[in-house]
Amino acid sequence: MKRYGILNSDISKVLSDLGHTDFIVIADAGLPIAEGVKKIDLAIKPGMPSFIDVVNAVEEDMVIEKVIMATEIEDRNPDHANYLKDKFADKEIEHVSHKEFKHLTKQAKAVIRTGEITPYANCILQSGVFF
Repeated sequence: MKRYGILNSDISKVLSDLGHTDFIVIADAGLPIAEGVKKIDLAIKPGMPSFIDVVNAVEEDMVIEKVIMATEIEDRNPDHANYLKDKFADKEIEHVSHKEFKHLTKQAKAVIRTGEITPYANCILQSGVFF
């Protein structure tokens, strides 16, 4: 059994398999997931686990060079927008329309579905390298 890091075997495997510039999505409970994209469903009930809890756990285990979020999060969910900007202040942050965001998720190695039920609580985390 692992002692540290993500214990969820599906998430751990996806993170281990990421190459430079590959990405994963951390999604709220309502984000549509394209057919053929691996879905790791953590949702237990509304709000559990939260978007922030999952982002924090993944960030501890993943080398992240870029974060992508929908422009709509700024007006519709400023708390989560500010959390992402603060959490990843030292990373490149890109904003795209929600429509473009959903299109980009089709290229993800996996979508991790949380129990979050606030609007636009989604982000794409692009993998970097530690060297």
